[in-house]
Amino acid sequence: MHISTDLLKELREQSGAGIMECRNTLLEAEGNMDKALEILKEKALFKVEKKKDRAVSQGLIEAYIHAGGRIGAMVEVNCETDFAARTDELKELAHNLALQIAAMSPQFLSSEEAPEEADINPQTDCLLLQPYIRDPDVTIQDIINETIAKVGENIQVGRFTRFELGE
Repeated sequence: MHISTDLLKELREQSGAGIMECRNTLLEAEGNMDKALEILKEKALFKVEKKKDRAVSQGLIEAYIHAGGRIGAMVEVNCETDFAARTDELKELAHNLALQIAAMSPQFLSSEEAPEEADINPQTDCLLLQPYIRDPDVTIQDIINETIAKVGENIQVGRFTRFELGE
């Protein structure tokens, strides 16, 4: 089966996967773009699970100050190597997480961090479970998983804080 370069380019742009991986996936999906995207998504989840237990000792800290200077957020994003910490993908993830924190004011990283007696709504109070502000159909954990698949390293949010003038 012949795979056109336009189809290959489109899949690569949508998925962020490598050229050969896109080509092989399109061959497996017999040229069906939706099926190819689904296959790549399953492969990415498998990669994420394999990397989940790796130590994260490097990373970066991103700060965001909202226009007007009344709200600010800082987030520590950890990864395995300093090489990955310098990638545009990780910098973009850290920036988007800081925006999310400033906009949505999460109290905890995950539901496991919340005290037992706390009456919380996990989808609003836990950062990893919140719907992403730029695409409410996916969660913050999904965005992190996508970046793990692209970068090829384990990525975790170390900690975060949000400041609001007067609070």
